[in-house]
Amino acid sequence: MSREPLIAPSLLSADFARLADEVARVADADWLHVDVMDAHFVPNLTLGLPVVEAIQRVSPVPLDCHLMIEDPERWAPGYAEAGARNVTVHAEACTDPRKVARDLRAAGALAGLAIKPGTPLEDYLDVLADFDTLLVMSVEPGFGGQSFIADVLPKVRRARELVDAGELRLLVEIDGGINAGTIEQAAEAGVDMFVAGSAVYGADDPATAIAALRAQAAAAMRG
Repeated sequence: MSREPLIAPSLLSADFARLADEVARVADADWLHVDVMDAHFVPNLTLGLPVVEAIQRVSPVPLDCHLMIEDPERWAPGYAEAGARNVTVHAEACTDPRKVARDLRAAGALAGLAIKPGTPLEDYLDVLADFDTLLVMSVEPGFGGQSFIADVLPKVRRARELVDAGELRLLVEIDGGINAGTIEQAAEAGVDMFVAGSAVYGADDPATAIAALRAQAAAAMRG
């Protein structure tokens, strides 16, 4: 089955003083990746539900909310209720991942599970059947602009094998250090959805950057 690469610019790399304008600049993207950090699960604080609700009202593309927060069982469903297409919680923060997935789906969103670079995929294979997306972090969560960690790619390959074999039905997403120099190896490993921050928002023309990244990934997928 042929795959088409999906590009999700990361709003973390945008100008927060001009959020509506920055959202509009990536209208050619597939999803808009929104990082929610609580300064507890990760040592940084970004934005929360009221800002996501405002972004949802003006975004030309679906929102992909990545919750780097404690107690996702309590907070995650609100982002689904706000209209986000996909809401991802961290496996390391969940006490009951299956419950979060059920609640997110019941609230109308796709359910995503994220794992840090050092977290083994095998620890969560039994719950991934309840999720729609798997987000493999290729940097340590918490800050933008970090370098790509290629050591996570075996996890991507394993997830791709399980999806291709029909054992899982989910999108494989990657987040961290994705740019023109790294997207091809991620695509070859089996990624479907590529989160790109400065590679898109740091470009003079985000639309051109999105198209170029998509073309690179597509060529790598075809081999």
